[in-house]
Amino acid sequence: MQTFNELNLSQPVARAITAMGFEETTPIQAQTIPLAMKGIDLIGQAHTGTGKTAAFGIPLVEMFESFIEQIQGIVIAPTRELAVQVAEELNRIGQFKGIRTLPIYGGQDIVRQINALKKRPHIIVGTPGRLLDHIRRKTIRLQQVRMVILDEADEMLNMGFIEDIETILQETPKERQTLLFSATIPRQIQNLAQQFMKDPEVIRINPKEMTVANTEQYYLEVQERQKFDVLCRLLDIQSPALAIIFGRTKRRVDELYEALNKRGYSAEGIHGDLTQSKRDSVLRQFKEGTIEVLVATDVAARGLDISGVTHVYNFDIPQDPESYVHRIGRTGRLGKPGQAITFVTPREIGLLKIIESISRRKIMRMPVPTTYEAIKGQQRLAIEKLLRVIEEEDIKQYKGLAEDLLEKTDSVTLLSAALKMITKEPDLTPVHLTEVTPVGVKQQRNVKFDQRGYRKDSGSQRGPGRRRDRNQRGNSRGEHNRWPH
Repeated sequence: MQTFNELNLSQPVARAITAMGFEETTPIQAQTIPLAMKGIDLIGQAHTGTGKTAAFGIPLVEMFESFIEQIQGIVIAPTRELAVQVAEELNRIGQFKGIRTLPIYGGQDIVRQINALKKRPHIIVGTPGRLLDHIRRKTIRLQQVRMVILDEADEMLNMGFIEDIETILQETPKERQTLLFSATIPRQIQNLAQQFMKDPEVIRINPKEMTVANTEQYYLEVQERQKFDVLCRLLDIQSPALAIIFGRTKRRVDELYEALNKRGYSAEGIHGDLTQSKRDSVLRQFKEGTIEVLVATDVAARGLDISGVTHVYNFDIPQDPESYVHRIGRTGRLGKPGQAITFVTPREIGLLKIIESISRRKIMRMPVPTTYEAIKGQQRLAIEKLLRVIEEEDIKQYKGLAEDLLEKTDSVTLLSAALKMITKEPDLTPVHLTEVTPVGVKQQRNVKFDQRGYRKDSGSQRGPGRRRDRNQRGNSRGEHNRWPH
């Protein structure tokens, strides 16, 4: 594996990469960065979680000059969440070189964005609809752009953005450099590349290895009415550092996180009906570890790139294989281990088999945990906390108190009482969740999927060309070769 020191980065960028804790490159970074630094157009076939933001972010920052106070590069992203996260990472990469990045997306006050644009950022990361809005208002001018990045191009295609992207690209200089990143390369993406890119190199990362290589996958067969109690037992046994729980509907998300809080878990929820400020607040708390459990719908979680997520729980099985791969991709990122557990009702076993077939990965069955196992899990956690205090904390001032107590009772009784106090015993507070009708395989019998798992049926709302409201858009081997014409 190559290190960043071997890439001959400038001192400010190398310093930023070190500060970010990066040492070794991922496959997409090792292959993309040297070629991009030469000014070559590139197509990178890679999913989120493979390190592609740094793969294009490092060349972006390296090739721009801080004293040129104009927009030198743009990144087009499908959702506002992804735009914000990409901008944050680019600002970290550019912090010592003075390269400033501004996110632009729907749902945020446009006057506020116009004022921010007056500070002359070097890079814009934006969603297609809001970028077009600024271009038409002439508050963003792209005549000096040297590099364009299309991030998650197939996702933008599925959201109906292809015409917007073409319009934006036509506003940029023809001699610009273009980098396109996409999990899949369907025909319309190929056409886009042939129209707007100059003989691009193609870098492919093995999709079978890159999507779930570090994620252990399990399923639990459980009745709908038993799901919540089983979820609580799993949280008690596994004690995840950061966990995302996926629910099928906005109502489901609201009921789930409220029920978890009733039982003493630190949880919040996000879905499409929340205001942008509320979503930002919840995500900030989750990133900082203030809350340990995030409950989300698929749409709200798309594009989330949060490091440190150890567990993903599919409280409701996703209704198509692509959503499954997207969900479990929130954990096991950048070489770190992760675990994904899917709750499946007996009627949904057929859909699970479809997901296994499309993702080409066996999902192992996990036995339903018992209340006794949950108690043992919390007892183990209490012991670990106690030992950690002994090793890491200054407890000298408490030794006198301990000696006084030992004169009144024996050490085993005293320690037992201490463990009981710090052990979180299972909370059986009654909660009510509105039942969600299980997805049966019969409901899927006329639905066909492509290789990535997208529905092919004409009624699918995920198919290419179906447009959402703009405010809602908001170690593996690789190879590269020339793009075929």
